[in-house]
Amino acid sequence: MTVSDMNCNELVELVTDYFEERLPATERERFEAHLVTCHGCQNYLAQMQQTMRLTGKLSEESFTPEAQHELLRVFRDWKAKPN
Repeated sequence: MTVSDMNCNELVELVTDYFEERLPATERERFEAHLVTCHGCQNYLAQMQQTMRLTGKLSEESFTPEAQHELLRVFRDWKAKPN
């Protein structure tokens, strides 16, 4: 793996920024290069696109403060778990 290679965990963390076109050019290139060879991430991306189409766009205002707090807690806990 070279310094510029992206792994699956990194891709998952960046998928929202990718969809919202907020990735810097170099990160977008790494993201798309990973997709070329990783069928698992290709499937994940397709599933996320389908989910977005089915549920519509969610905004921060769509969630109660309690729900926002709980989602952030779950994501922090998930991210803190060792691989």
